[in-house]
Amino acid sequence: MAKTRAVWGIDIGNCSLKALRLRAGSEPGRVVADAFDYIEYPKILTQPGAEPAELIQEALKQFLSRNTVWGDRVAISVSGQSGLARFVKLPPVEAKKIPDIVRFEARQQIPFDLQDVVWDYQRMGGGAEEEGFVLETEIGLFAMKRDQVLRALQPFATADIPVDFVQLTPLALYNYAAFDFIENLPPPDQYNPDEPPPSTVVLSLGTDATDLVVTNGFRVWQRSIPLGGNHFTKALTKDLKLTFAKAEHLKRNATAAEDPKAVFQAMRPVFNDLLTEVQRSIGYFTSIDRAAKIDRILALGNAMKLPGLRRYLSQSLGLDVVRIDAFPRMSGSEVTAAPAFQENLLCFGVCYGLAIQGLGLGALRTNLLPREILRERLIRQKKPWAVGAAALLLAAFAFSFGSDSLSVARLDDSVFGSALSAANAASSEANKWKSEVESAKAGFNLTNSIGEHLVSNVEGRVLWLEVLKAINSCLPTDPPDKELDKPEDIALRNQLHIESIQCEWSDDLSGWYTSHPPDEFYQSPADENAPPATPGAQPVGPNATTPTATPPATATPTTGANVATSPIKPIAKPLGTPARLPGNLGTANNALAGAAGGAALGTQRPGPSGPGWVFVLKGYHYHNQLESGAVQGPFYIRDTLLAALHSKKVELPTPDGEGTEEVSLKDLGIGYPLLVGVSNPYPYTITNPFPMIEEAPDPAETGMPVRGPTRQPGPLPRGGFGGRPLPSGTASGLVTGPSADKIELNRYDFEVQFCWQPTPPTKRHEIKEGGPGGLAPPGVSPPGVTPPAATPQPSVTHVSQNPN
Repeated sequence: MAKTRAVWGIDIGNCSLKALRLRAGSEPGRVVADAFDYIEYPKILTQPGAEPAELIQEALKQFLSRNTVWGDRVAISVSGQSGLARFVKLPPVEAKKIPDIVRFEARQQIPFDLQDVVWDYQRMGGGAEEEGFVLETEIGLFAMKRDQVLRALQPFATADIPVDFVQLTPLALYNYAAFDFIENLPPPDQYNPDEPPPSTVVLSLGTDATDLVVTNGFRVWQRSIPLGGNHFTKALTKDLKLTFAKAEHLKRNATAAEDPKAVFQAMRPVFNDLLTEVQRSIGYFTSIDRAAKIDRILALGNAMKLPGLRRYLSQSLGLDVVRIDAFPRMSGSEVTAAPAFQENLLCFGVCYGLAIQGLGLGALRTNLLPREILRERLIRQKKPWAVGAAALLLAAFAFSFGSDSLSVARLDDSVFGSALSAANAASSEANKWKSEVESAKAGFNLTNSIGEHLVSNVEGRVLWLEVLKAINSCLPTDPPDKELDKPEDIALRNQLHIESIQCEWSDDLSGWYTSHPPDEFYQSPADENAPPATPGAQPVGPNATTPTATPPATATPTTGANVATSPIKPIAKPLGTPARLPGNLGTANNALAGAAGGAALGTQRPGPSGPGWVFVLKGYHYHNQLESGAVQGPFYIRDTLLAALHSKKVELPTPDGEGTEEVSLKDLGIGYPLLVGVSNPYPYTITNPFPMIEEAPDPAETGMPVRGPTRQPGPLPRGGFGGRPLPSGTASGLVTGPSADKIELNRYDFEVQFCWQPTPPTKRHEIKEGGPGGLAPPGVSPPGVTPPAATPQPSVTHVSQNPN
């Protein structure tokens, strides 16, 4: 059933049924009344001998016979004495947490189990909200026992009138007063609780009770006073000895009585009781809200027609008692001009407030209609739409099925059957051959894996020997067949002293490559088509402009052996953070670039990728004749070790073991040598491995016995040590004195790194036989690279040459 924009407000009182139908007006804040009804019961519901249920049912039947509610919303009221209203001021709290706080307050404020009551709440007008927090907020909490709500709904259910809103009578009066009577209210965000607008007392005198509502348009306070029009009738019955019906008639026509003074004298005690209750209520309200200022009283209810009642209350309370004669914001001449409406205008305040709430224009929007009734009604309203949607969907499925069936019916098995069978046979044959191919592939991969493991176990033993031989061949040496012709000056000997060789496995060498500046990598002049290097183009040392590094503590090298053995040590520092040697790196590297004949060391070349080993060689050399102009410091490392690691070839056995062949270090997988940092040579004192001692005098001349040898064993140097002249007056080239066992040299410490991606001999030969290009350079992951878990780390021989 579609809902219209009209709302019926129905108030079932103890004396009569009042109903008013409103719809929204064309202007904001205005409504239009297009129907009303006023039905007085034959008897007052609380009168002895009356049947309330039958009287209400008869009134509703009469109402439906003169009006229709089909498609309209319906709002009804229940007595304020049947419900509970509480107003709670909240502390500053997040707005999203208000429902949880209200649920907690409901358990505290409602003296019944929440399952047995119907309750609702609303934030009252006023208050502020800042950054999600509400301040000075008052919550109105309203509840009613579930059985009382169902009892109030029973007559409407019997009359088949669907009810959409259930509201307490005092709150309906508040909606009416806030919408139609109170004017010039400030906007809600400008409401100041310390200086609120003037408050109005709404006094609605009913049959058995009086509803007293105090409101300023934003906040509301209500109380039910157990005094009404019936109490005046009972006073007349008692004092004048009249029947209830005659006393009621006399009350309504008091001015036309034979003795009006006696009538008012009989009702005076009720006047006084009503005044006392109103004074007490107003006094209590002003005690709990000291900022409130009451300026007038709005009188409602037919009992307010009693002559002298308004004047009596006004004089006693000191407030203006206003009796309305129209609803300013309601139009609709068919209703407002009707005599019955004008005569009973004071009774339609509750109906007006209910209809205003139903239109969504009321200040209070709480609804005490049980949620299960709303849910059931919503389902019932949507059921026709759901059935229609299901029927439409079923029709669509039927149409789709029918069209597909017609399409299938047009296919002839005699035409398509043989082709479909052939296609299925071809698909089966293809799947069979695919399965056989996969099976053959798996067998080949298994056999190939076994072969590769067998070959790698044999060739893996020679890989480390090859790389160690390659490193040893790259170290500079003097000609071995001219041992006696080597330079006497240690600083001119072609020697590098390797103190340690470290290696570490890397899953991706590109990380190691990019962690170093481009100018640390060796780049030969031939790589850049540059002229040959000029040694000594820019010396580095004490005479250079760069600061001199602090030399380490003096150490004495091992004597008596040209070769020492030590296992390979793992790299102690991360590959991504290379050690920096002392010195001005920028100046020294620029010098190194200039000495390389213009090679662009600052340009990043394509680097290695894939897994491999990173080797770190640490050592020093004494080839640092600063005053001679010879190649020295980092230039000596570049022109000897780095150049050899870049382009040297080494003699290795062939895979069949029957001969030897020359293999480049690039084919072995060695490449990208670099010098980590650049430092300056510094003075260093070493112990002479063959110190000369003074010859002992002839025993025959001195008579003293010989106590030891005249010198240490070993070949005698010719002319002196370290290229320095012998002291004058020294016989047979013998040096005497405390300095005979010390030599002053210039030492240069270095750290060289390079990468190695192992390539077994058989793989090298397979690549050579496969094309003229030879092996891929160490930037491409070569086949046969073995991870560290599969390759043992043997003991490695590293060179530590002594000064002889």
